[in-house]
Amino acid sequence: MNHNERFAFIAEWYDPNASLLRRYDLFFYPADGSVEMHDLKNRRTFLKRTKYDDLHVEDLFIGNKVNVFSRQLVLVDYGDQYTSRQLGSRKEKTLALIKPDAVPKAGEIIEMINKAGFTITKLKMMKLSRKEGSDFHVDHQGRPLYSELIQFITSGPVIAMEVLRDDAISEWKRLLGPANSEVARADAPGSIRALYGADSIRNAAHGPDSFASAAREMELFFPSSGGCRPANTAKFTNCTCCIVKPHAISEGLLGKILMSIRDGGFEVSAMQMFNMDQVNVEEFYEVYKGVVTDYNEMVTEMYSGPCVALEIQQSNPAKTFREFCGPADPEIARHLRPDTLRAIFGKTKIRNAVHCTDLPEDGLLEVQYFFKILDN
Repeated sequence: MNHNERFAFIAEWYDPNASLLRRYDLFFYPADGSVEMHDLKNRRTFLKRTKYDDLHVEDLFIGNKVNVFSRQLVLVDYGDQYTSRQLGSRKEKTLALIKPDAVPKAGEIIEMINKAGFTITKLKMMKLSRKEGSDFHVDHQGRPLYSELIQFITSGPVIAMEVLRDDAISEWKRLLGPANSEVARADAPGSIRALYGADSIRNAAHGPDSFASAAREMELFFPSSGGCRPANTAKFTNCTCCIVKPHAISEGLLGKILMSIRDGGFEVSAMQMFNMDQVNVEEFYEVYKGVVTDYNEMVTEMYSGPCVALEIQQSNPAKTFREFCGPADPEIARHLRPDTLRAIFGKTKIRNAVHCTDLPEDGLLEVQYFFKILDN
């Protein structure tokens, strides 16, 4: 390994105290995992070269948000030609869409996506209108199965994701397998369509074929201009809120957590990835301020990266979702309630995998905060 190798990026940080966007040179040294930062405006060293274990080469790509000593930085450009050549080559984004027939298997499919080296950068459970369904299937217009396709894609919720990795478009198509699930079972038995699809329409998931169709389809589900987009699926009745925390998302635990929730007898009726900022987190956690000693650490964890908010519906009222999550401290949870979410997936009291609504009367308020306020 080259001990002098360093990667350079231009990073932006929004300083809430000064209401300013500050720009830095961010240097990362892969040999020892150290970072260094220079303030671009004042031309001063902001952070001397320091070892930092939570940043990895995989995190370094344009547009990504990284956390350096609990500051959320957005990487906006390469800092030099070398970095651009080494790291800028092949990262691609594509749309990964879980179709209505496979939404109950979302946990398994997301687990496969993570295992195949993809990073999920956006995620939202949506319900397509007839018009959105026909925009999505515009290529099939005039073909024999067109109306059946529209009917199926609008028949229930879908989960749209933007996924990222080297050669994402072709790699996602490979993970999907052939469009006809019967053919997939013969030719690519480990693929998503072989495992979870039924035929050539109810085939579990979808991926675009080219850069152009990936761009067009992502614009439909995640419009860049903030234009009109498909509605979330929140029901706002008999619900409680669960948030899969940033550390659990970055450790690739989302799929496993979704499987556990489903197997525990709960239904996820809405789901969306959010990149919260400090102000939103403080607003959301307001009730804990001055009550919980680790309040500041809780806030920092929640805006340290993307989280996924879930609206949980309960068919089994005997066991509440809060009990299912277990005690806030995973150590205690492992001792007293070893089958709870925090016992299984939690690391520390702050990184305890999930937040859940504490008081039954707050369930609706917390769900509304994400799916009515933040989603707009």
